[in-house]
Amino acid sequence: MAYIKGKIKKIIFENTSSGYTVGLIRVKEDSSFEYINKTVTFTGYFYNLIMDETYLLEGSFINNEKYGNQFQAKSYEKVKPEGKDAVIEFLTSPLVKGCGEKTAEKIVEILGVDALNKIKEDKFVLQEIPKMTAKKMESIYNSILKYQDTDEIIVDLTKLGFTMKEALLLLNAYGTSVLETIKDNVYLLVDLINFDTLDKVFFNLYETTDDNRIEACILEGMKRLAFNNGDTYAEYDEIKNVLLTFNIMLSDDEFNVYLEKLIKRGEIIKENSMYFLYKYHNMENIIANKLFVINENESSDIDNLDEAIESFSTKNDVEYNELQQKAIKDALTKNITIITGGPGTGKTTIVRAICSLYIDLAKEGEKAAEKEIALLAPTGRAAKRMSDVTGLESSTIHRYLKWDKTSNTFDYNKYNKRFEKLIIIDEMSMIDTELFSSLLEALTSNVKLVLVGDDNQLPSVGPGLILSDLINSELFNHIPLKEIYRQSKESSIPYFCLNIKNHALEEEDIKRKEDFSFLTVDNSSIKETIKEICKLGIKKNMDINNFQILAPMYKGENGIDNLNVSLQEIFNPPSKDKEELRVGSIVFREGDKILQLVNDPDNNIYNGDIGYIKYISPHSKDKVLTVDFYGNAVFYKREDLINIKHAYAITIHKAQGSEFDNVIMPLTLSYGRMLYNKLIYTGVSRAKKTLTMIGNPRALYIASNNDYSLYRKTNLKQTLLNKIS
Repeated sequence: MAYIKGKIKKIIFENTSSGYTVGLIRVKEDSSFEYINKTVTFTGYFYNLIMDETYLLEGSFINNEKYGNQFQAKSYEKVKPEGKDAVIEFLTSPLVKGCGEKTAEKIVEILGVDALNKIKEDKFVLQEIPKMTAKKMESIYNSILKYQDTDEIIVDLTKLGFTMKEALLLLNAYGTSVLETIKDNVYLLVDLINFDTLDKVFFNLYETTDDNRIEACILEGMKRLAFNNGDTYAEYDEIKNVLLTFNIMLSDDEFNVYLEKLIKRGEIIKENSMYFLYKYHNMENIIANKLFVINENESSDIDNLDEAIESFSTKNDVEYNELQQKAIKDALTKNITIITGGPGTGKTTIVRAICSLYIDLAKEGEKAAEKEIALLAPTGRAAKRMSDVTGLESSTIHRYLKWDKTSNTFDYNKYNKRFEKLIIIDEMSMIDTELFSSLLEALTSNVKLVLVGDDNQLPSVGPGLILSDLINSELFNHIPLKEIYRQSKESSIPYFCLNIKNHALEEEDIKRKEDFSFLTVDNSSIKETIKEICKLGIKKNMDINNFQILAPMYKGENGIDNLNVSLQEIFNPPSKDKEELRVGSIVFREGDKILQLVNDPDNNIYNGDIGYIKYISPHSKDKVLTVDFYGNAVFYKREDLINIKHAYAITIHKAQGSEFDNVIMPLTLSYGRMLYNKLIYTGVSRAKKTLTMIGNPRALYIASNNDYSLYRKTNLKQTLLNKIS
């Protein structure tokens, strides 16, 4: 098997779900001696490749008809800098100004591994380096002098396997004692550095697992269980078994000793047979305590509220049934109100009424009352929908709390609180334990909370089952809306959703209706059928902003990645008037529909936001793309392009919190484990006006009857109930 070794210089394409990556590597060594000092395109499946770090790739060169000669990696490893390599790493880092890679290599070649000390003692030794100018010499010397007390530490950290960026982060946090901390217990750095990196560093220092590693692996294993399963606690056997993934096998007696040590230190909390990481136990307690205090506050009395609701209904030509009126009244008078319901049950119009009546009935005046309202949602699109309905400002929760991406903390917290008095949160099913506890801590106790959502939708990505736990505790005022009102009851989509929810789908449900159709086609014909429907829609001047293809997964013939390539050619074909940018096999084009994949509070865009490419500047060093998100222009550098994907087709998970007038959903048995009730229900409920499903009806029936995603292990409900016992 061939190999190449060198620095990763550029990531051209990265599929965040599968890990498939296309990039460029500057080769320093290879098995054939043919590619030394050349830049080579590589492909393969990677996790968290780091720019400008050295990797060894094993595989073979292939000649791709479209993209030419590429190295196809079968395996890889990050190469730990040693000796001269570590000094070169330091010299080529951002710390040293004016020293490129070739200059650094020459310095080490001529001055040796002790080059840094020689330069510090006498800068003029740099004159021995070919093509060294006085200006460059001064720049290199001054840079090294600036870090003269820490340069050896930085070099040692890179030798251990840390990147230059990580080395500086550790140096800033721990100072010159960082190496002692690492040798004492490298896992103490886990709040700053990825666990996998720390684990590799550990084995660069020691040959065998010790007590520190076992304890760290127990904590990391519990963290991974929480995120993989959505649980806030784990059970004994789960934790013991997850240690096997770290190549640690313990007897029950040995395992118990480590558990007891972690419990005594407070890092694990044990309640009966439940084992919590302190973090999640504390968060569930924060939620329970804060909700209990808010709920115990005295309720409000509002004179003539019935008349005000009637007046609002008449003025806005909307009728509210008895339960909907109760939801409005309770939201304005009680301290905590939960309003749930599927599509078409009136949640949106109820929120509109709550806001309008709160302002109209306020004694302080309209402007003061508006400032007391906070409309919040977990996604930007859901927040915008609230704003469109109410005419008031809205925000994502992250933006409302002023999330700091670097430190992963919120500016608004228990020490710095928000002042709003009526807090309405939409899409509650998407909110996890960590986000909800952070929000509640940042609120005063003198608030009214209105929690709106659909408890049959997909649960949060992060651990917890907040909405369901609050409802099931039966401690809070809950209004479950069941009667369907959307579009004068003429729409079939809300009833279709209801039948999926109730596992009551029948053959009649998939017969063609004015707003719904199920096209039965073979797996191999799904993509072409979608294309034909889209072409027809374009002829009918369909609004692309309100048209969306939703699928459960990225990979496969009918996966999102494959669909987006075809759909781009239909919705936004090449044109001499449109600038393009090729990133590996992906072509970004002006006018493309784009999905944001990560939260970016600095630019006020969040995971799941959809925008359109307005401008492409392929030769720019900084702003290669300009994307318009709801009127917010965001600039992207080349290295930021891994944070976006085409959005002609998106996953159902990414669509949660959004609604579209027209939705197409392919359904095939090849989607396998992704065929389950909550996922399909969530996808179907995104459609407001028309829904077209394409594929195999059997896949729909299987999904409707598959409830495997329902169960999550959380203790919030019991924590709440303990408050009243």
